Parts: sequence; C-alpha cells; structure tokens
Amino acid sequence: MKNNKLTYFNLIIIHVIIGLVIYLLPFLAKLYTVFVFAFGVIYMFRTKNKNNEALLISGYIVGVEVFLRMTEGNPVHELSKYLVMFFLVFGMFYKGFSKNSYIYVVFLLLLIPGIIIGANELSFDTNVRKAIAFNISGPVCLAVAAIYCYQRVVSKEQIYKLLVFIGLPILSMTIYLFLYTPTNKEIFISTQSNFSASGGFGPNQVSTSLGLGMFAFFTLALLYSNTKRLVLLNLIVFVIVSYRGILTFSRGGVITGIAMIVFLILVLYYYSSPKIKSKLLMIVLFSIIGAGFLWTYSVYKTNGMIEYRYANKDARGREKEDKLGGRELIAETELDAFKENPIFGIGVGKNAEYREEIIGHKVSSHNEITRMLADHGSFGLFGLIILFVTPLFLYLDNKQNIFLLSFFVFWALTINHAAMRTAAPSFIYALSLLKVKFIDEE
Repeated sequence: MKNNKLTYFNLIIIHVIIGLVIYLLPFLAKLYTVFVFAFGVIYMFRTKNKNNEALLISGYIVGVEVFLRMTEGNPVHELSKYLVMFFLVFGMFYKGFSKNSYIYVVFLLLLIPGIIIGANELSFDTNVRKAIAFNISGPVCLAVAAIYCYQRVVSKEQIYKLLVFIGLPILSMTIYLFLYTPTNKEIFISTQSNFSASGGFGPNQVSTSLGLGMFAFFTLALLYSNTKRLVLLNLIVFVIVSYRGILTFSRGGVITGIAMIVFLILVLYYYSSPKIKSKLLMIVLFSIIGAGFLWTYSVYKTNGMIEYRYANKDARGREKEDKLGGRELIAETELDAFKENPIFGIGVGKNAEYREEIIGHKVSSHNEITRMLADHGSFGLFGLIILFVTPLFLYLDNKQNIFLLSFFVFWALTINHAAMRTAAPSFIYALSLLKVKFIDEE
C-alpha cells in the first residue's frame, strides 16, 4: 500500500512538472501528444485489455484534450475523439462487448440520414468534411464508448485508476494556467468569459475540463484516500482546480462539477448506515465552509466581477437581459429548423448556414439537444430518447454504480452549454453504463 501511495504522489509531481515544462517549452505539447498515443498503444499490446486498460487510456485522453488544444499539441482539432474511439475499439478487439448494447448501434444508424442530407445540402463554400465531422464526431464517439461500456463489469479499484487517469492531465493544465496568467486583478475588468484566465483558449471548454477535474479529485479525497495525508493532498488539488475553474468566468463547467459532487453525496447518503451518514453530514458542512472561503477569495481577486457574473449582471452591477450569453437565440433557430423539417432535419453541419440566413452570421451550436433536433429531425429525437432513458433504466439493476447519476448529470448539463465540442461528455456518459462492483459480494 505504501508503494501505491508513493506512486500516486510521484504521478502528481510528474504532472505538475509537465504543466511547467510545456509552459516554458510550448513545442513539447506536440511531443506530449505523440507520447500519449505511443504509450497507449504499447500499454494495450502488453496488457491485452485484461483490466479495462482501454478505459484508462481513454480517460487520460479525455483529461488531456483541452490542455493539448490550448497549447496546440493536437495536429487535428477532433483528434481526441478519434483516439478515444480507436482505443475503445482496440479494447473490444480483446475483450468484446455486450450483445445487449445493440441499442447504441440503433443510435448510430439514426445518425446516417442526417449525414447524407448534410453532405448534399451544404453550400459549395463550406468544407463539407469538416462541417460534418465537427458536428457528428461527438455523437459517434458517444456511441462507440457506450457500446464498449454497456454493462461491462468493473471494480472499485478500476474506477479509482480511471479517476486518477482523468484527473492528472487536468492538474497539468491547471499548473499551466497559473503560469500563463497569474491571478492579477488587472485582468478582471468585466463579467464576460475570461480568455486571459483560460490560457488564451475557449473558457467554456476549459471550464468543462476543470469541472470534471473538481469531481475527480473530490471523489479521490472522499472515497479513495485512507490516510489524512492523502486526503489533504487531494483536497489541495481540488481547491486549486476549482479556483482556476471559477476564474474562467464560464459558469457551466463549475456548476456541472458541483452538481456531480452533490449527486454523489446524495447517493452515498441514501445507501449509508446512520454512522456513515453523520460523517457525510460533517463532510458536507466543512465543504460548504471551505467553499465559502474559496468564493470569498475569488470575489476579492476578481474585483467582485465573479459575483456579478454568477448573478448575471454586467460590470456595473446591472441585470443582463440575456441570461445565457446568446445561446437562447441559437437554440431558438435550431428549434425553428426542426419545426420546418420535422422528419429528416436540415442535415448535419447545415445549422450554421441556416442560422446565418436567420440572424446574419454563422454561429456554432452550444446545445446538443437542439442541434440533434435541427440536424436529424425525428431521427434525432428518437436518438435523444435512447440516450436519456437507457442509463436510468440500467440504474434499476445497477445500484452499486454510485457514480452513475454523477456521470449522467455531467453529460446532461455539459451538452446544454458546450454541446459535444470535446470528447468528455461522450466518454463520461458511457461510464454511466458500467456495471460497477463496489462491494465484494463474496
């Protein structure tokens, strides 16, 4: 056990150094990408996916995706989604998949009409391949991940390793953010999403990744730290990841991370004995107090702007009419497109062109639900029903997956503010389909 603790501590230090080195020598981000892929391939060949190593590699890719995009380490924008699909198919080659996962094959088939229509309807000025790949890679990645994960049995130790693999590269990104933009008050002059505090990259994606990191390290502290020193280490990482998440001024990722934690605690409380319930209540109390101090410090460091941001006010403290940063208008145009084309939709990738006709400029969708309806019509509606109903149905016979609702909530909330721009919502959704053996029945 001591060796395991030492290994985990060493991994923390290594990933702190990775964040530092890539800040000092940005070109190394490309080598980092090559290393992750090469390591994954070698790891798979050596282990033959005996203990779901495909999940661990995919989890690491999900954790590192935004960091590599931010530092231009990815040669292809959607590379992480393709790599997740590659390694999970690699894993199925060794360990197969459940025959009951056919429901997600049906989901894949429902996407085909929209792809065909999009390929025929997109204008000559549009790069058809890129437009379709940008919009469809997320759902396809979700389907592949879901087929791999559907009722696949994993142990609590494997979940522990998965959370570590997801969280470590997010820690590297957090260190990079501290170095890229020290938390000087001068950069916080408005209540808009802050690119400066997000490594010069999209705050929405950075916030989403950091929110996932919040959940990973909080869970490691709560369930997988059997010494006070380990609890303290994970809580420190949790605090600094949360702090940088707040400073992006992008609310979606932080709120999602908090929601995941709340659902985990509620599930644990429901299934715990009275003695454990009292301990959980104490943890909740201290968490609220700690969150209060963190929030107060964040308000101080941002000149009060973060408080206005979450209250939906501008820099002068006036209430904003637009509550979701223009996303309402985007979603409205997609619902209009669905009403006009309720059967087959307007085609994958076409919604940006359709929106240009309506509001005068192209804007990518932020909401996967309305995008699915607009692009795929009734086929998209049936696909969404499959995605929402299946995990909740499996929960009836999968009570030991105490993470199921947290994973499902991450997907449901993320696709409403960041669509499937990253591989994270696709992969995390699939984790809700795992059959977790948290208790040794023997």
